[in-house]
Amino acid sequence: MDILSLFLVASMPIIQVLLIGLIGAYLASSYSNILTACARKDMNKVVFHVFTPALMFVSLAKTVTLEDVISWWFMPVNIGIVYITGGILGWLAAKFLRLSPYLRPVITAFCSAGNFGNLLLIIVPAVCEQEGNPFNGSENSCKSRGLSYSSLSMALGGFFIWTHTYSIMKKAGKIYHTTHQSDITGDEVKADTTDVTDPEAILPASSKADEERDQTQIHVPLLSDEVDAQEEKKGLFTIIKEVLVQIIEELLEPPTISAILGFIVGAIPWLKSLIIGENAPLHVIQETLQLLGDGTIPVITLILGGNLTVGFHKSVLKRQAIIAIICIRYLVLPIIGIGVVKLAYELGFLPHDPMYRYVLMIQFTVPPAMNIATMAQLFDVGHEESSVIFLWTYLVAAIALTAWSTVFMWVLS
Repeated sequence: MDILSLFLVASMPIIQVLLIGLIGAYLASSYSNILTACARKDMNKVVFHVFTPALMFVSLAKTVTLEDVISWWFMPVNIGIVYITGGILGWLAAKFLRLSPYLRPVITAFCSAGNFGNLLLIIVPAVCEQEGNPFNGSENSCKSRGLSYSSLSMALGGFFIWTHTYSIMKKAGKIYHTTHQSDITGDEVKADTTDVTDPEAILPASSKADEERDQTQIHVPLLSDEVDAQEEKKGLFTIIKEVLVQIIEELLEPPTISAILGFIVGAIPWLKSLIIGENAPLHVIQETLQLLGDGTIPVITLILGGNLTVGFHKSVLKRQAIIAIICIRYLVLPIIGIGVVKLAYELGFLPHDPMYRYVLMIQFTVPPAMNIATMAQLFDVGHEESSVIFLWTYLVAAIALTAWSTVFMWVLS
């Protein structure tokens, strides 16, 4: 396969995302004013509760069987390695750049959560159509295997995103709103101290400033001391209980429940035959959910493009943070991915199929998951910064995916 053909194959899904994003940006601009901030927030709720669960259930129930889950056991491990290494590198980058506390979990999410679904569903089958690819079998066989691997990747990625990444973005939202509320309270206190009816208002400016500073310095430590005292009173059992409650709450979210149900339906043959397939008695359920799931990617991308209109004007994200994310996602992680997959293959953990190894390597190279935009809007945290990050990471992805796909095929051939 020549480099130009590979470039067209790898860049096509990225170009599609950018074009749909431009439509969303126009709909949210002052020229159209259709996709307003309130509209984007409401659409995100629909994506979270309806579109994403439908897509995850159908993709899992259709393509995954119990035999596949057993033979492809390394894929969830591979995605877990992506999350761990990307998360650690992102956290270190955020600490080194001294970003705002609420932005540190956001940067960690962008470095760990990748687009393991829709990009692979487009790229992997398209590679099979190219002559000279290193994958075994006919074009139809290559496509079938590629779609199965990509569907499992999307389902597993969704499971990780709506548990691990969801908890990270939820934490970012709590930090942001707590800090924002503290700033509002501080502003109100300062406004009260400048009231002219206050007898102390006639004091000299230097004396009044000293007293205000003293009051502020006394007020904040008292609050932090109370919080620290409350934390110290918590025993080990209470901490474990809180962690378990948080995990259960995240597992009960609609996308996670749909992923679990999809695994169950796909793994149980008689249950799968009732819902999945043209001759299934309840085939209408599959068709309905498929119809809903098909709207997930376009709607998310429109919302992402709409958020760009505010991201350019309000984002306070450092340029170095964007560069760090790009370096981690498109330079460090792919190198780690080649080493991990080659080591796993040498140890006998992977089947001989080069397509399977290619998908595992691509998982280290994909751009950030677009569901992060949904979570940012859901928790009202960092959606302006997220939009700018998405813009640059997806622009660079057109070149990075092409380059690394060439390297991966050369390694596998």
